[in-house]
Amino acid sequence: RRQRQMCIRDSVRVMDKLKILVVDDESRMRKLVRDFLEREGYAVLEAGDGMEAMDIFYEEKDIALIILDVMMPELDGQEACMRIREFSNVPIIMLTAKGETIDKVAGLEMGADDYIVKPFSPTELVARVKSHISRYEQLTNRESSRPQVLRCGNLVIDLSSHQVFLQDKEILLPNKEFELLAFLAKNPGIVFSKDTLFERVWGEDSLGDTSTVSVHINRIREKIEEDSSKPYYIETVWGAGYRFRR
Repeated sequence: RRQRQMCIRDSVRVMDKLKILVVDDESRMRKLVRDFLEREGYAVLEAGDGMEAMDIFYEEKDIALIILDVMMPELDGQEACMRIREFSNVPIIMLTAKGETIDKVAGLEMGADDYIVKPFSPTELVARVKSHISRYEQLTNRESSRPQVLRCGNLVIDLSSHQVFLQDKEILLPNKEFELLAFLAKNPGIVFSKDTLFERVWGEDSLGDTSTVSVHINRIREKIEEDSSKPYYIETVWGAGYRFRR
């Protein structure tokens, strides 16, 4: 009975906290991340592989962020990320032991919002977690009584509901892709360099490089353009950057 009472109290405490799902096949790594996140007041759920992560994510409807290792048995992190992106925009931070740019780009192409290379500073990871959750909460804040809708041809961007429609069909965009598209659409006709877009969308303190911008632009084009090789909505201004059509 005493153990049952303790479980009830734990459940109540978890209900008051933001939930973060940590997915890694190394138990020591999960414990390290969990300890630092719990010190910051987060509730941490753990999974040892991609399949277990998917099961937990289907059951838990209010996970605020996922920390996802790349190399895992059963279902690797990239495949799990891609499956989650089929129905959710929840922020995803990839953990990888690979530092090459091509591996980082691959993770972003699967829909991840950020990546961090092992070994890493736990305090840096916590800082990124806070940043992504804060941005996601701002984007999904539905308290505004006056929805803001941007229209360009057959493309409709609803800033208040965090939705994008193309010819009345909803296009699911992960957090960073939506932020980038919305920023460009709110400033039509203005050319922004990759450096400026990275600073405005990812933030001055974010780690990474401008190749991240190119990857996200390409992924957005694949979803909203009739022919991504001849984009209509997001134009490339060679040597200068990108602009959204007026």
